Amino acid sequence: MEIIKPGININFTGRRKQALVFSLIMILISVIALSIRGGLNYGIDFAGGTEVVLKFNDTVEIAEIRDSLNQLNLGDVEVQRFGAKETNQYLIRIEHTTTELEGLSAEVESHLQERFGEGSLETLRSEMVGPKVGKDLRRKGMLAVLSAVIGMLIYITWRFELRFGVGAIIALIHDVVITLGVLALTNSEFNLPTIAALLTVVGYSVNDTIVISDRIRENLRKIRKKTQEEVVNVSINETLSRTILTSGTTLLVCITLFLLGGPVIHVFALVLIVGFSIGTYSSIFIATPVLLFWKERFPKKIRR
Repeated sequence: MEIIKPGININFTGRRKQALVFSLIMILISVIALSIRGGLNYGIDFAGGTEVVLKFNDTVEIAEIRDSLNQLNLGDVEVQRFGAKETNQYLIRIEHTTTELEGLSAEVESHLQERFGEGSLETLRSEMVGPKVGKDLRRKGMLAVLSAVIGMLIYITWRFELRFGVGAIIALIHDVVITLGVLALTNSEFNLPTIAALLTVVGYSVNDTIVISDRIRENLRKIRKKTQEEVVNVSINETLSRTILTSGTTLLVCITLFLLGGPVIHVFALVLIVGFSIGTYSSIFIATPVLLFWKERFPKKIRR
């Protein structure tokens, strides 16, 4: 199935300078957002602490819950709505957890029962992660993403050439930085599902880049009368229909998850939407221009 007519010739390579400016602006916004926020909003998986999700029978003000919990002297307590307002669900996060506080969720529920009445609420979910475990999970999560990127570089360099691998890795770094910037802007929680989403984005972005790179390599051998810039442009146009179909159907599923999946996978779906969108863009406007830059920088090393 093709939604783009054969023979279309959109000048993607001619717009690479505008795309570079756009990407630099997006990266700058992401860096500023991360700086202002003081980094990512680490969830309980990475920061450690106790997290409790409570469902009240009636609507309760967040300030009332916070004031009631302050009487327990638990330190820093964060209370926020969980899901839609009409569900009356609240997420309570207590950052500092010790082994002596293993029954903290029961203590919190009991105290709030006394404050708002017996049977006025129930605990939907309770988790506890020690600070050392959270730090170790954070380190392993970052190593997983870094290992995936290095593995992609090695594979693409072996499968194609070094210049293709460099272009793909620059595009991957571009995608990850902007995705993290969106998480910082929205103050979304960064946890283990977010790492899983980032790894999915890495794989998807590289797959899209490999398809275009493979077509470029084929056309460099077949098309002799055109410049390399023209060959790259032809290759992108030839794979454009496939790119739109793949990205469109994937984004449709991710948007459905974002809208209907509930708060549990809200951030996971958000990362996929941003990552897949920016990954498709970077495969065309970031990875392929690196090939042209490489030709200008190392002209003798480029062979058809």
